[in-house]
Amino acid sequence: MGDRFTIQGDCVEYKQLGTTGIVVSRYCLGTMMLGRWGNTDRPECVAMVRAALDAGINYLDSSDVYSFGESEEIIGEAVAGRRDDVVITTKFTNPMSDNLLHRGGSRRWIMQACEASLRRLGTDYIDVYLQHRHDELGDLDETLGALSDLVHQGKVRTYGTSNHPVEAIVEAQWIAERRCYQRPKVQQSPYSMLVRFNERDLLPTCSRFGQGVMLWSPLAGGWLTGAVGRDKPRPDLGAFRDPRRYDVEAPENQSKFDALERLEALAASAGLSLVDMGLAFVREHPSVTAAIVGPATPTELEGILAGVPYTTTSSDTQYSG
Repeated sequence: MGDRFTIQGDCVEYKQLGTTGIVVSRYCLGTMMLGRWGNTDRPECVAMVRAALDAGINYLDSSDVYSFGESEEIIGEAVAGRRDDVVITTKFTNPMSDNLLHRGGSRRWIMQACEASLRRLGTDYIDVYLQHRHDELGDLDETLGALSDLVHQGKVRTYGTSNHPVEAIVEAQWIAERRCYQRPKVQQSPYSMLVRFNERDLLPTCSRFGQGVMLWSPLAGGWLTGAVGRDKPRPDLGAFRDPRRYDVEAPENQSKFDALERLEALAASAGLSLVDMGLAFVREHPSVTAAIVGPATPTELEGILAGVPYTTTSSDTQYSG
């Protein structure tokens, strides 16, 4: 089970999102850096989203916590008049304020968070609604029941999980089957040439259950873009980034620098940039539907769009779009 086919359009590759029947671009535009967490020029951010849509990217990713709602507002403004041509993912769970009631996976918060996201996005439905983090203190049965009800109400088309361990993914499938809930059909996780632990269990498990997989940080948080180097200052990637990921003195990061040198040589021998090779690497995994790319500036977006037509030989059936 899993993604059934790949379609090659004029410039962009598309793939079915697991067993949802929804066809999405292989690149998903991440919007975490659009708004106060990154680019504070709102008209420019709106223009960036529209430029991505014009280039053929039809998949957008956000979360209520990204710039505390501003990211969703930017998407809502950008897709006005073309909502039905766009697939929007957003998420809930992370704290939206200091109030302990404004977070988590309870039915109370899910219903409130969904209505707030709908208002900010300026839409009456969310295509893919994800639990942003596994809530170890919550009741997964209650969470899945609330999400299933949102699907029945038409406010959510399909739902899934994000950053959940593989055991929670399996438990969610078991609960949904036993309780006759709508099944979670999408998983969002990290994966890149430098962060590959999900290859062992999580990606095969998602394929087993027919889940579409969205990958975040396919360029390893800047490690594969040239932003991080032994002789470079630590990149300014925002207060929400764990600074330990960029500590050049840490042994685990020293091994990353060694790997980068070998990967750069491999990319050069293939006539590719490290960015192109990194994105192609994650896209070619058979369990992967889309890689989330999150530019903060028009220049970064242009660089990503320049690489969108690049595809590699795939075991999936190819169709001419």
